[in-house]
Amino acid sequence: MAEPASLSDTDDPAIAGLAVSLRGVTKVYDNGVVALGPLELSVRKGEFAALLGPSGCGKSTALRLIAGLAAPTSGTVHLSHRRGETRPARTIGFVFQEPTLMPWTSVKENVRLPLTLARAPAAEADARVNEALARVGLSEFADSYPRELSGGMKMRVSLARALVTDPDILLMDEPFAALDEITRFRLNNDLLALWRNLKKTVVFVTHSVFESVYLSQRVIVMTSRPGRIGAEIPIDAPEPRGEDFRTSAEYAQLCRKVSAALAPSYSGRSAL
Repeated sequence: MAEPASLSDTDDPAIAGLAVSLRGVTKVYDNGVVALGPLELSVRKGEFAALLGPSGCGKSTALRLIAGLAAPTSGTVHLSHRRGETRPARTIGFVFQEPTLMPWTSVKENVRLPLTLARAPAAEADARVNEALARVGLSEFADSYPRELSGGMKMRVSLARALVTDPDILLMDEPFAALDEITRFRLNNDLLALWRNLKKTVVFVTHSVFESVYLSQRVIVMTSRPGRIGAEIPIDAPEPRGEDFRTSAEYAQLCRKVSAALAPSYSGRSAL
């Protein structure tokens, strides 16, 4: 696995206060497809940022580069990290579009997996797993198996597994796309509550204008391939957010603004 470059807070004043910094990043696959770039992306520590764009624009590719699951063809990917940490990849939690749970083992063992791979002491691992399951409301299902869970519950297990290592940066690749609307709304609310309580940096990939506006502090609209930043729209809505915001005129206006910024990506024109 390729690891992203790291930069501590004091190494470069230009990125002080940033959790993620991509500079001049491109990604060209072996088949010649230019997926990204050049991409310039900054995410502040503690920020909830949504990456929004059409299918194939490179949203998921950007997330994989941040996670160190792939290397950029050119440019730099910098992550901040806790003082004393030498492996910034430890500060990342990743929630994929599919829960990717091991069907042959229990919920708690699925959540424990990152700690098992890190050879964490058993007592510490037990405590972390219990805490992570409590945070996502699944304590009573610790001994259940994935086949016994609903789609929303499986995604909660995936989220708990990403949180169990106490990451600074949480990367989420369309985690709720396959869920029904009621479950999706509920998980949106629960995710916002977790973000407020844990103060993580979240980069959330979505196809949904409505989801991006409801969840994030900033919507980053990407152009069609090769993906670049077409627009950045701050979401200056009051916290905590709930149904009052979701049904407000302010929310509708912000959704229209984001939709207008996204439209050129679907019409084939450059958003830049």
